[in-house]
Amino acid sequence: MAGITKDDVVVTRAGRSADRAGAGRGDDGAVGDDGAVGDDGGVGRVGPVAVLLHGRGSDRHDLAQLAPAFPDAWTLVTPEAPHPGKPWGYGPGSAWYRYVEEDRVVGETLVHSLEALDGLFEHLPEIVGGEPSTVILGGFSQGGTMSLAYAFTRPGRVAAALNFSGFVVDDPAVLLDGHAVRETPLFWGHGTGDPAIPFPLAERGRETLRGLDADLTTKDYAMGHTISPGELRDAVDWVSRRVGPSPRSR
Repeated sequence: MAGITKDDVVVTRAGRSADRAGAGRGDDGAVGDDGAVGDDGGVGRVGPVAVLLHGRGSDRHDLAQLAPAFPDAWTLVTPEAPHPGKPWGYGPGSAWYRYVEEDRVVGETLVHSLEALDGLFEHLPEIVGGEPSTVILGGFSQGGTMSLAYAFTRPGRVAAALNFSGFVVDDPAVLLDGHAVRETPLFWGHGTGDPAIPFPLAERGRETLRGLDADLTTKDYAMGHTISPGELRDAVDWVSRRVGPSPRSR
């Protein structure tokens, strides 16, 4: 599988706006429209990289607009999900998997996206213009669910995972092995009034992870299905403490 290539992503240096406006489209747009700044390229080593995955029916431009919240040393990479959303009724954007109900998905659609992310990570130095000092993975809604699934099925591949309003998938493609679950630090923020991924579903997934001794930090917010400014600050502060804002020496 070719995976996700440079043509399928937006690269944004932290502290800047995304390279083009267009966020907030589809069912699961997490943030509103903003200004536009291009990828400035670069060679050699780069600082930390955050790969952020959009929600259902949105696109690669959505979470790029979170870049101003990250420390200046960071680069954000926001890829487009590999499945078109329209055939599944998800709007004009893209999707990471086909949803069934509760915590169940169509497994082969999820696996397809996990393998597409493998291609992205393989080519990440080419995409960002150098070898990242560290890489974290995160996302909103479907993107948060994918981030957890990737961390559990590829333990140690990313330094940390951020889940904004996603859930733990119940599917044979994502078997919850205790060692794999404990390998990656996790941040899970969720709205107590979320109508799309209900809070009780989030709590069920969290309890499963706690039972496996996951390195899990949870934060709850009085909001619906979105990313609030307070949640974003909490997540970025947590990431900065866990993996640092600047390149690690080798």
